Amino acid sequence: MDTVVEFTAAEKILLSAFQLEERGQSPFSAEALIVTSWREYPRSFGLKGYEDQFPDSNRVLSCIMGERGLARRGWLGKMGQKLYNLTSQGRQAVRRLQDGDDAALTEEPAKVGRDQERFLLGLLNSSAAQKFEQGLKEELTFADACRFWNLTEDLPSEALASRMGRVSIILGDVERLIRGDSITLTNGRVLTKDDLDWIRSLDDYLEGRFSRHLNLLRHRSVRN
Repeated sequence: MDTVVEFTAAEKILLSAFQLEERGQSPFSAEALIVTSWREYPRSFGLKGYEDQFPDSNRVLSCIMGERGLARRGWLGKMGQKLYNLTSQGRQAVRRLQDGDDAALTEEPAKVGRDQERFLLGLLNSSAAQKFEQGLKEELTFADACRFWNLTEDLPSEALASRMGRVSIILGDVERLIRGDSITLTNGRVLTKDDLDWIRSLDDYLEGRFSRHLNLLRHRSVRN
């Protein structure tokens, strides 16, 4: 008995993504995934009334980008404008499908808490992160570092240490949530363990670069 007919639309698209990567197409375009999914499963992804002639791109795209789509669930990673790859979580789901596990895509993806996500996005969108990513280390200022850690000159010493230490705590908490190599935020951004390590490296660089400034800030807060 052919078990393919029992797969859901999302599972069929995931298997099609796997086929593309097996052919050496990684990352692959949304258009390539639409055409491959349609060729493999024309009854599922063919345009109504013209199933054997044209793909229904909206049907495929809704399974990729919808609220519970493959990208939002972390099975596909967004690599650029309409470019995707299969994440480690996606590959694990493919293996389960190939092994006959009917529950391959029913498992809820791990979710980052709202406060954790807000904190992470604040770090990633900070002026320090933008300059660091662009290779403009020499242009980094202590003001950039203070915005990264959310520091002000009037902070007590204990509060200063707490805010700086929160970066490491949040990154550790999020890393434990990542079951594969990535996790998807509510805005669709995919975060990998490499991204978390990158934030750590920025945190370490800023602390080393501005150690003298931080010491002055600590001494000032103690005197006050």
